[in-house]
Amino acid sequence: MTKSLRRTGRFSASLTLAAALLSSVSLASAAELKWSSPTDPQTMDPHAVNSAPVLGFLNNVYEGLVRRDKDMAIEESLAESWEPLGGDGWRFNLRKDVKFHDGADLTAEDVLFSYERASSEEADTSSWFAPVKEVKIVDDHTIDFLTHAPNPIFPDSIANFMILDKGWAEANGAERPAKDSETFATLNANGTGPFKLTSREPGVQTVLEPNEGWWDEKKHNLTKATFIPIANPATAVAGLLSGQVDLINPVPVQDVGRIEGQDGLTLHQDIEARVIMLGFAHGHDALKYSDETSDKNPFQDVKVREAVQKAISAEALVDKIMRGNAEVASQLVSTQMKGFSDAASERIGYDPDGAKALLNEAGYPDGFSFGLMCPNDRYINDEALCKAMAAMLTQAGMKADLKAMPVRNYWPELRAGNFDMYLLGWSPGTFDAEHPVRFLVTTKNDEKKLGSWNFGGYSNERVDELLPQIQKEIDAEKRQAMLDEVATIIRDDVVYVPLHVQPLLWGSKSNIDLTQRADNFLMLRWINVN
Repeated sequence: MTKSLRRTGRFSASLTLAAALLSSVSLASAAELKWSSPTDPQTMDPHAVNSAPVLGFLNNVYEGLVRRDKDMAIEESLAESWEPLGGDGWRFNLRKDVKFHDGADLTAEDVLFSYERASSEEADTSSWFAPVKEVKIVDDHTIDFLTHAPNPIFPDSIANFMILDKGWAEANGAERPAKDSETFATLNANGTGPFKLTSREPGVQTVLEPNEGWWDEKKHNLTKATFIPIANPATAVAGLLSGQVDLINPVPVQDVGRIEGQDGLTLHQDIEARVIMLGFAHGHDALKYSDETSDKNPFQDVKVREAVQKAISAEALVDKIMRGNAEVASQLVSTQMKGFSDAASERIGYDPDGAKALLNEAGYPDGFSFGLMCPNDRYINDEALCKAMAAMLTQAGMKADLKAMPVRNYWPELRAGNFDMYLLGWSPGTFDAEHPVRFLVTTKNDEKKLGSWNFGGYSNERVDELLPQIQKEIDAEKRQAMLDEVATIIRDDVVYVPLHVQPLLWGSKSNIDLTQRADNFLMLRWINVN
């Protein structure tokens, strides 16, 4: 899956800022690893925040009933096998003699506790369990997940469902996760995974060390792994070039050639599963950040939403902002995902004159102003993308007031509804087109655990009617026909504006062997330092 590219060249740079950030970290020995990304995981609690920086990091510490292999296929993890219970759900048979990092035994009680915790109102992962009716313990190492209807993709849907030790959580007052506050599990961890959390300094560094009692075969040679969040891309590149860090993710697109051409470094390049898109405040009756349009919300009109898509050249964004290192997207999943709709693959294209005509038809001949929210440390070139789109929209008559901020502030703003339009990236955890429908498009329903990331409040009765049918349909052709219908509704109603599929761009020292997965999770259990 990884393409490694090497060339010879020379580069020198000032490392003052990088050295200041990294001075607290000693030089690594051969089997140590120091890596950086712009976003520090918000929490060490695997049920508190459903985001890739959190889940990707914690997949090294916690484990689930199932996991994904190097090619993203589902395989056994804490469950050594599973089987369907007719159409009533799934039975999982747990491994025996698995221990948590503190030495406690894993049992079905821990799985039940983790389900109750991860599906609770306080959890950001509750939507994963919308199909579940009940969970029953059969014995210490057997547990049944009973579903409301047949659910053939349920094992795939819980690949990132991580198991906590019930006794540890209860002893430390962490019975429930906390999104916007802290519990003991926010800064501490006790999983069954290949690495243990030994030090956590939010925003500075997080240190992991191998779990010598891990149940699985060890395929890495790391003795210590230190994560250092570096928000500034130039500083991260300087740190890699100087040897202060061993691996950076991502490589800024403007520095791809520099990493390729540097002796002793390797560029790892591929395509991620993540689609970058724009979302709208469908449910807001009025714009919140307009200078002149304060009594209504133009984005509730599909003509205006279509005008937005026609005003933006996704091809130019890929060419200029992403330097050609991305693919234009036509829907909420990439072509590599199961359930991608060929029937809805024709994209509403760039047409600035058409955008102006649609605004005129919608009653906005002079356009309007609005607020565009954007993170500046979450996706590759996120702020630059938003600036470029703001300029394109302004040319069509829609003046964007851009507010960019760190992702730690961004998610609370979106959850509070403080936006008129916003940038979002989505990687389907199941690698199936049903996933974004459930999270991003279905009407928000806390009781049914649906629409938890549908920040804009979009609602469509037909989509809501089709989703449970898609989830239980076993016949591939019938299921795809329903996915095609949903994809067509999403496209024609311009629920979101799909932009591009984000690239995978990692840079490392050339003595590092690794696996680059399409979910952009850095899996330490496959890394060897030679």
